[in-house]
Formats: sequence, structure tokens, C-alpha cells
Amino acid sequence: MINPPHPVGAHVTQVRQQSTRRTAVLRRSAVVATVPVALAALLASAAPAGATTIGSAGAGDPYFPLSGNGGYHVAHYGLTLRYDPTSRHLDGKAVLTARATEKLTRFDLDFKGLKVTGLTVDRAKADFRRDGQELVVTPRRAVRKGERFQVTVTYNGIPKQVTDPDGSADGWITTDDGAFVAGEPQGAMTWFPANSHPKDKSSYDFTITVPQGRTAVANGVLLGQKTVHGKTTFRWHAPEPMAAYLATATVGKFKVEQYTTRDGVKVYNAVDPREVAAAAPVLKKLPSVLEWESKLFGPYPFRSAGSIVDHAPDVGYALETQGRPIYDSAPDLSTLVHENAHQWFGDSVSLTAWKDIWLNEGFATYAEWLYSEQHGGKTAQQTFDALYARKATDGLWAFPPGDPGSGANIFGTPVYARGAMALHELRLAVGDKTFFAVLRAWAGAHRYGHGTTAQFISLAEQKSGKKLDVLFHNWLYTKGKPAKP
Repeated sequence: MINPPHPVGAHVTQVRQQSTRRTAVLRRSAVVATVPVALAALLASAAPAGATTIGSAGAGDPYFPLSGNGGYHVAHYGLTLRYDPTSRHLDGKAVLTARATEKLTRFDLDFKGLKVTGLTVDRAKADFRRDGQELVVTPRRAVRKGERFQVTVTYNGIPKQVTDPDGSADGWITTDDGAFVAGEPQGAMTWFPANSHPKDKSSYDFTITVPQGRTAVANGVLLGQKTVHGKTTFRWHAPEPMAAYLATATVGKFKVEQYTTRDGVKVYNAVDPREVAAAAPVLKKLPSVLEWESKLFGPYPFRSAGSIVDHAPDVGYALETQGRPIYDSAPDLSTLVHENAHQWFGDSVSLTAWKDIWLNEGFATYAEWLYSEQHGGKTAQQTFDALYARKATDGLWAFPPGDPGSGANIFGTPVYARGAMALHELRLAVGDKTFFAVLRAWAGAHRYGHGTTAQFISLAEQKSGKKLDVLFHNWLYTKGKPAKP
């Protein structure tokens, strides 16, 4: 993610910050009653296994305690949507193909705002209730551990964005001609029911119907589009694993460009006509940017690429929606480099906890520095030095990037800039050859999976043969301005 267009390195002074207003929901797990001991034992033996058969309401993330759910993994989402930009009404059907990781008599989905009109588990009607952002599902029969099952939810209504504590909009954000759909960190639940935490990644199919003249852009490869009776339906297929926050279904009036790169990647650019003139020179560089990043980080992870350039002046940020970043206005080249670097760092290699987000933003920011250095601009050292010259009271040193402290800080300046500075310090410590080998190994070993800071440090030590704990402690976990390197 990044804020609006900026010169190389300058964005680190004003980076979007977000947090969650989620409040943990206390769940009653037992009812105390006075019964004879024998009767109590009989009831216990006849009853389900209690809390162990109920999927948790969250995935255990300390910053976002209700994000995601426990007890199952979603392998695939099939989303069928119909959206009317005039009335802002959305009709949806979500088919989730999942596997139980424990016996489930009850489980949750993250889903906020829209009205649920029907819910089945394996085609049998299931009981459900709403509990804040949780859609609590009780299937007709328990789902066995290891069993594959299918949940179908039909719903409708006017999607409402969520507002993060810094005032940023998140989720289904209406525009003057459609919707800007960007879900980091908690917005996916505003438009489809999900297991919405980066730990749970899935493939997706999207079928989106909009009025003729509008375009609906999602992730992956466009399989086809068809117009009937004034409505156009777009079908998108995204086979590679994707976290829910990286999904999009953006709707608007767009000028569309399609082509295939010489590496065989299908590119789909959708640009609001009001942004075409400003965006064209930058988007023309997308193939060369992807080639450059592929040489540094390893093969491009996805079979599709491209850009969604909307005219959404009130949004204030861009997001690395998987395979096709979304921009609130025409991006500059540095922003294009940043969001596409995320395709390796953040999208293909995902977080297991939001506190590790420097692995996304620090890496994408350092990609900007490297691009500048290798294309006639400032060197990474010059950018580092300019940042390090800032006073100890500067916001750059407000908190350590490796543990921002709360969801309120995960998009703060230290995560981006000081995270990138940590990578530059690593580069100086191990040398360019080893440093770039580490980046490629990280992207390769964790491709389509997950990674933690501890795993990255271990990899860097393994590749370099050096103890690096002091370096990472100083730059990722020390409060205030680190000592001069």
C-alpha cells in the first residue's frame, strides 16, 4: 500500500496509518446448573465436545483479534455479484469450498453490514446469526475434522465501507461511477463473507454483472464478458492463493488495454478516462518494471498483471490488489514500482501476523530505492542518509517497525522507511551478492505461502554465515533512533 503519487523516497513522511476498532466479543461457553453427578456425566457424554468443536471467532492476530476465523481453511471462493452504481445496491452469492481443521458444530465468517438472505452448508439449510462483524453458522450436522465442505451464502444490500481510526476508508468504497474496492486490512468483509486474515489464502472466481457501459475488474485472468439486455457480465479467474484483503471487484467507466508480455503474463489495464493522459506514460513502463523486479526477486508470481486506475480523490491511497494494483488516481513511476514489488512481498509471500507488515512495506519501499539507484536517480545510500539525518524527535523514529505496537501503526512511516533502512543495513553488512541472493531465496522459498520476521532473519544468517541478531534488533525492535551505523 502507498499514499498518493510522490517523488522517490518522499512518501515515507506521510504514510497511511490504520487500525481497527474491533472489540473482542466475549462468548458464553457454558451454562452452570445444579444437577446430580450421574446425570451431569450422562449429559456430558451425549453432548458435543464443547468449545473444541466451535471454530474461533478470530485467527489469533493480536492487532486484529476478530480478523479471520478458526476451525477451517477456505480453498476457493466463487463470488457472483450484481451491482447497480445508481442505487448502489449489491446482490451477492458466495460459495466457499473449505476443509475443516477440527470437528465443527459451529463456525464463523467475517461479514459486516449486508443482509443475509440464505445460507446452506453442503446444500442443507443451516442456522445463522449476526454478532457484530461475525456471521455465526451452525450446520445441520457437525463437520468432521479433515472433511471438505461447501458454504453458500446469498446476500444483498448497500455495501458500507469501514472507516479506520485514521479516517481512511476501507472496503467497498463508492465512487461517482461505481466502486473502488480495496480491503487492507479489514475491508473484505464489507462485500463478501470470508475467512479474512492473511493466514488463510484461497483461489477465486468472480462473476460480476454491471450496467452496460461499466466495467467490472477483479483479480486474475479475464475469462470473458457478455452483454445481454443492457447488462454486462465479466468473468475472472484467479487460481493462485490470495488473501481476502487483496481481492477486488472494482466497478467504473474505464478505458481498457490488454496485451501479453514477452514472458507470457496477461496484462489488463483499466483506467478512468479522466486519468488516461496522466497514467499512460507510467503504465507504459509496467512490462519493463516487472522484468526488472523479476531479475532481482525471481520469476513474477502470477499469470496476470496490470493496473486499475480509478478517479477516487477522496480515497488517498493505492493498494497492491493481487496481480492488478489499484490506484486512486494516475500513479507516478515510484508508486508503480512499489505496488508491483508487493506482488512478491506481501501478495505471494504473505504475513502470518499484521505486526510483521514491515516485510511487505519495508521491502516494497526498498524496491523504490533500488529502482532509483539503477535508473539514474538517487542511490539507496543517499536516500538512507537523508532519512538518518532526521532529528531523533522525527516521526520516523516513533516506534520500531518490527513491532509497531498496535493496528493503529501498521501503516506508519517507520514501517515503510525504517523497514527499508533495515534492509539497507543488511545489504551493507552482507554485501550485494549475498543480499540479493537473500531476497530471491525469500521470495522463492515462501512463494504462495507465508513468512515471519524470525524466518527472514534466519535465512539472512544462513545465506551470509553471519550473526545478524544485533543488526535486526537495532533496526526493527529498538525504540527511538538507532545508533549511527
